[in-house]
Amino acid sequence: MPWTVGGLSAYRGPVADITGSFQLGPDSGRVLIKTSRAGLAARAGHDLVLEMTRWSARVEIPAADSGGLTAATVSAQLDLGSLTVREGTGGARPLTDSDRREIAATMRGILGDGSASFSSSKIIRFGAGGAIEGTLTLKGKSQPARLQLTEPKPGTYRGTATVSQSAFGIKPYSGFFGALKLRDEIGVEIEADLNRASGPPS
Repeated sequence: MPWTVGGLSAYRGPVADITGSFQLGPDSGRVLIKTSRAGLAARAGHDLVLEMTRWSARVEIPAADSGGLTAATVSAQLDLGSLTVREGTGGARPLTDSDRREIAATMRGILGDGSASFSSSKIIRFGAGGAIEGTLTLKGKSQPARLQLTEPKPGTYRGTATVSQSAFGIKPYSGFFGALKLRDEIGVEIEADLNRASGPPS
């Protein structure tokens, strides 16, 4: 989502002529969710990296005389049922395929098979990056969200955010009678290549 501020480049300087509509998805980026452990039995669990394999985002960038990149809008839909376990670090033993299936089933039980959505309200430009502020809606609850942006190479953008599960009425997972827990705050990392998005070339 945040890659729409792609007019800022440490390599090329501001790009003022990117305008139009862009459609983004798994072919042009990634949405990763990172969880971490807490509790007395934290060593028994794993820090997880999960990927959203079905999602879409639409970016609208008006002409420069209508505000250009700072007036751009971003909207996204994320399929909660598409979360897939990619990595598991730490823990008493490596993740097995059975563990991955169990984690996926647990996530579906917590989140359901619905969708989450994001809608931007403000784009901030500074240096070779910036931020997108907007609203994240999850399980029927909406909360403010802010994604910090960087551009590691021309046309490729990364965004990071922290989301509190409890703010959306989600009780973080716990096991072993509460001795093993997931931390309330989870990390969200987004990568996208605007050059591979459907829409005007960058």
